[in-house]
Amino acid sequence: VQLVESGGGLVQPGGSLRLSCAASGFTFSSYVMSWYRQAPGKERELVAAISSAGAGINYVDSVKGRFTISRDNAKNLVYLQMNSLEPEDTAVYYCNAFRGHNYWGKGTLVTVSS
Repeated sequence: VQLVESGGGLVQPGGSLRLSCAASGFTFSSYVMSWYRQAPGKERELVAAISSAGAGINYVDSVKGRFTISRDNAKNLVYLQMNSLEPEDTAVYYCNAFRGHNYWGKGTLVTVSS
């Protein structure tokens, strides 16, 4: 099983990034996929989640209207489009797959700074 995140980096406040997570080794289309983040000195928090077929989506309040989660079950990919980034969004972002048990990626660092 592998979850490999990409797309992180340094961006100025107000900018955008798109994170991708490539999944392999399990039946991707059967799993809820989520993005979590962990900022320095803080606990890991759920940012966004999307159901297996993509019909159900949830966001933490702090990113609503700015972030969009999506998935491509044909390509085993999940995305997080992040717009209007703020310094408070600085964190390591982790891809998660859940179906009674969890799979985690190693994370990608997003730094929002001028």
